[in-house]
Amino acid sequence: MKNLNQQILKFDYEQNFKDQDFYVSNSNEHSFTILNSWPKWDKNFINLIGEKFSGKSHLINIFLEKHKGIKINSADISNDFLHIIKIYENIVVEDLTESIDENLFFTLINTIDQDNKYLIVTSRIPIVEFKFKLNDLNSRSSNFILSQIEKPGDDLMYALILKNLSDRQILIDKKLIDYIIKRIDRTYGKISDFIYKIDEISLKRKKPIDFKIIKEALED
Repeated sequence: MKNLNQQILKFDYEQNFKDQDFYVSNSNEHSFTILNSWPKWDKNFINLIGEKFSGKSHLINIFLEKHKGIKINSADISNDFLHIIKIYENIVVEDLTESIDENLFFTLINTIDQDNKYLIVTSRIPIVEFKFKLNDLNSRSSNFILSQIEKPGDDLMYALILKNLSDRQILIDKKLIDYIIKRIDRTYGKISDFIYKIDEISLKRKKPIDFKIIKEALED
């Protein structure tokens, strides 16, 4: 990860998922380490857990860039996909919810197990806490290695705020970021929403982000 004290790079307004843009902290170090240790896993099934905007997709993109594979949203799993995975060693299922087609998901897990492939499932809560109707699927869920991305500490919050600003080509003083960190809710989603809000206010008023704009967004 690049030094946070360096000047923010100018990116187009889009999320960047490069390896060097991922900041490793106590909150996500376990998940980062276990994905980087592939294929030396204790089991072939990993459940990457974290709230929205916690960096799950970023980690997945880094993993697939290094090791190749295929990913799909859990809602899009189909019989065709079960045939497609035959040529891949690593399969990623993102945003698992209890509304998934349980039979297809169960078949997917069995196929991966039989072919000795690797499966990464991302979700907001641990897969073992899902209440599937298929008892066999509940049993299979216990075979996953769980890796939780915890709530961000100050260092990660600083990195996330910096990255969100960087994605929007915004540069603000460090003391403003410190001010935000001390007052914003410590959740990944709130960080993203807050940066969107101050950017929106700044654009509407055609003024750079300052303490006044930040205070207004915090009070909103």
